[in-house]
Amino acid sequence: MSLSQELTARASKVSVLLVDVDGVLTDGRIIYAEHGDELKSFDVQDGAGLVFWHRVGLKSAIISGRKSKLVKRRAQEMKVDFLVQGQLIKLPVYEQMLKRFRVADEQVCAICDDVMELPIALRVGLAVAVPNAVDEIKRVSHYVTHRAGGRGAVREVVDLILKAKGLAEQVLQRYQ
Repeated sequence: MSLSQELTARASKVSVLLVDVDGVLTDGRIIYAEHGDELKSFDVQDGAGLVFWHRVGLKSAIISGRKSKLVKRRAQEMKVDFLVQGQLIKLPVYEQMLKRFRVADEQVCAICDDVMELPIALRVGLAVAVPNAVDEIKRVSHYVTHRAGGRGAVREVVDLILKAKGLAEQVLQRYQ
């Protein structure tokens, strides 16, 4: 993956990865079982990407408009540092996250797909849209992933940022 100088510069400053759930960590579908249980499907490579992300000492966050026990479970499995659910108005929670991690906007990468994330996408140092994102998000994003939400988009962004920061080799060394 060849990165532009501007994208590499933005990615190299990132220390916090913020992701949405439905449409980013999942494909956006909500499946209800017969007895009302909600089902979601998560991509294993996205989870591995977050493991690699944390392994090199970087922080992660999820801010979701919906609330689900499955998201809490998946966030715990991936050791997400900051999780807030049930927030359709996400900017105040984003500002709490900045304070908690003691970072500035330019140190955050947000992977987005819908207008609820627009105020955040306009502020972060690296705004990323998934291909299934609404046009408003794509227009303001610095990068649109090749892989779809729920199908490895998060891993693609993790790999891009780790490469830009010169940390990709550190992750690979563990497996050689």
